[in-house]
Amino acid sequence: MANPLTPQASEVAPKKGMVPGHEHHLDCDHHHHHHDAAAHRFTDTRRLIVALIVIGSFALVEIIGGVISNSLALIADAGHMVTDFAAIALALGARWLAARPATGRFTFGLKRAQILAAFVNALALFALIAWLMLEGLHRLQNPSEILSGWMLVVAVLGLGANLVAFWVLHGSSHGDMNMRGATAHVMGDILGSIAAILAAIIIKFTGWVAIDPILTMLVCVLIARSAWHLLKESTHVLMQGTPAHLDPEEIRQSLLKTFPEVCDVHHLNVWMLTEEAPYIALHAVVPEMGQRDEVLRRMGAYLREEYQFAETTIQVENQQACAQDASLDGVGGGEMSTSDQAAETGSVAKETTKSLAS
Repeated sequence: MANPLTPQASEVAPKKGMVPGHEHHLDCDHHHHHHDAAAHRFTDTRRLIVALIVIGSFALVEIIGGVISNSLALIADAGHMVTDFAAIALALGARWLAARPATGRFTFGLKRAQILAAFVNALALFALIAWLMLEGLHRLQNPSEILSGWMLVVAVLGLGANLVAFWVLHGSSHGDMNMRGATAHVMGDILGSIAAILAAIIIKFTGWVAIDPILTMLVCVLIARSAWHLLKESTHVLMQGTPAHLDPEEIRQSLLKTFPEVCDVHHLNVWMLTEEAPYIALHAVVPEMGQRDEVLRRMGAYLREEYQFAETTIQVENQQACAQDASLDGVGGGEMSTSDQAAETGSVAKETTKSLAS
């Protein structure tokens, strides 16, 4: 990695007409990264479409089989497949929205539609779990006859369809929360099909119909674990949480150590637009304002290369601002707004990493 303290030959003075202190960084491999991201989007979209066709086609068959056999495990799996169909359709819609360009109304674009889709999918899983648990308790109290032969045939076919859908989705971008949400739904289907097969075999050879709701409720517990992780992760992103692999205080100390000409770093905030796009905003205090542009360029490059930030927003302040903010914490916001600081120091700058934009 190039030393951020050493000016690079490729870094030239701002062109005429550019605002001093405001610089957009264009990586030379921007086109390559953009092409790869587009290819991933296309591949994942195609996977979702194939999974949607497989799940949707068999959901109707399993619903009919569950009603005929009177099996809760089979009806539960069919109901889960219906929610999967809706979840995958939602994931497809979210990917379409995320690919749309930014507008004046949505300046970040609609990339967070994928996170919102994952959040809704997690809630849908919990709603399905609640219904199946209640129905399972009702079946335990009021057992009824189950046609194990029909149940076994349909459950085996359902398992095959779910395995195909899982195989299609499993090769997708695992860093994409939206795709993980769709895959979690299908994984729940596989568990439901296995439970239905086991219940059908036990009922056929023992006549113990209570195993049907018991296995259904056991599968619900397993699905709830995946649903909880998905809900927690999507909520963290929607609530502007810091990425798990980044520590704001560690970043602050690293900047102070790497750039000795920086007196202080404060108002440092780290968040995510999506899981793949971490953002950072901070104030850097530089005693010599003549070094402002140089520090800005090198600090932006350091943050991009060392921590892979999609976008860095750096406000450079003078020594007077350092004394004024001495009582404020280094990480997080303070009482003074960014606009107030800008008016006082007259130095605000922003850099954008194009290579990470999808």
